[in-house]
Amino acid sequence: MLTNHKLFTKLRRQYAALVTSGAQLILLAIAAQMDDPLAWIWCLALMALISLFAWFSALTRLRTITGTPTSKIASAAQGYVELIGQGNYFDGTPIISNLMQLPCLWYRYRVERKNGKNEWRTESSGESSAPFLLEDGSASCVVDPSTAEIITNNHDTWTQGEYRYNEWRLLKIDSIYAIGEFKTVGGSTTTITHKELVNQVLTEWKMDNDDLLKRFDLNQNGLLDMDEWMLARQAAKREASKRLEVARAEADANFLMRPHDGRLFLISNLSPDKLARKYYWWAWIHLVIFWGALGGVIAIAK
Repeated sequence: MLTNHKLFTKLRRQYAALVTSGAQLILLAIAAQMDDPLAWIWCLALMALISLFAWFSALTRLRTITGTPTSKIASAAQGYVELIGQGNYFDGTPIISNLMQLPCLWYRYRVERKNGKNEWRTESSGESSAPFLLEDGSASCVVDPSTAEIITNNHDTWTQGEYRYNEWRLLKIDSIYAIGEFKTVGGSTTTITHKELVNQVLTEWKMDNDDLLKRFDLNQNGLLDMDEWMLARQAAKREASKRLEVARAEADANFLMRPHDGRLFLISNLSPDKLARKYYWWAWIHLVIFWGALGGVIAIAK
């Protein structure tokens, strides 16, 4: 059973399929088949509701894409950013797509079977969740696609007998557009202070009291007096300085992931201009459908 988080993620990532897969046409077909004024009112009302939601979603995505400036990975601020670069394999190892068996950065597949009613039913589906790299010449960033909304024009579909196969991919040769939460982990982001490290070192040493006494109990009376404790603190300060130097020398690693505040997390091999145009037209289309469906409800109700 899907957890609430996974279910929400799945619904959000299926946004495009939900609002552009002909849901309105299906409702029209149902109303026409029933041929009842009340059925028409309900179906048109649902069409209006779906289109209103789709309009708002498309408009939000349009504003996010056009309103977020592109950043360079090396100088990107921590937080919500837009990145454009070249895809590359994580650890140099490609992912092999499920159906076509092609090396790629990411894939999604769906296998459908035609039933006796000449309808296609999904037999199996899935997608990869392994990370890949995004490189823009300034630095590289690890991208986690597992919770992202992904749009790609690399799509193959074919039919064999009663089965239909679909596969979508992001390839290494693709220029990748990504918008999401940017986070850097490493030496430059170290926030621990020298004082905190001193306390950490002393706490560790106190856990092994025998070793602590062996090192600093100079008069061997089984206790640390004031002078001996000061020696221990001076040694802890030196150890803390070494640890802080090592922590600050660690290489930075950049990550792009799902924003915690629920904002758009999108990955695509389309340019931001093409994505913006796509959402611009969908916003208008759904607005027209909304008013048309609402007008139909009013006309029938009269």
